[in-house]
Amino acid sequence: MEELGNAINESLSDSERIASAIGEIKRAGYDVFLVLEATIGFNKRTPDEDLDTEESGVETGDASCPPPSSSPRRIRWTSQDEKFLRALKIAIEDD
Repeated sequence: MEELGNAINESLSDSERIASAIGEIKRAGYDVFLVLEATIGFNKRTPDEDLDTEESGVETGDASCPPPSSSPRRIRWTSQDEKFLRALKIAIEDD
């Protein structure tokens, strides 16, 4: 997992496109900080699943998406969340 994290960080650091975009923001007079969050899931496959994957060419099971819950969850929005969603023209329904 550590090696994967290092590889992701290194690829972002080496990206000319990202460096260019950050450079443009800095030239416009802004300080820049970049925070990315990644969720990486691991799911040990059984030998039968390995055969299914090889035959179909399709990965079985998605460890990054937990199964849907039968009980609704409450999401607590911050004012920053609301501003961001409004900027994207996403309406927030109040309960």
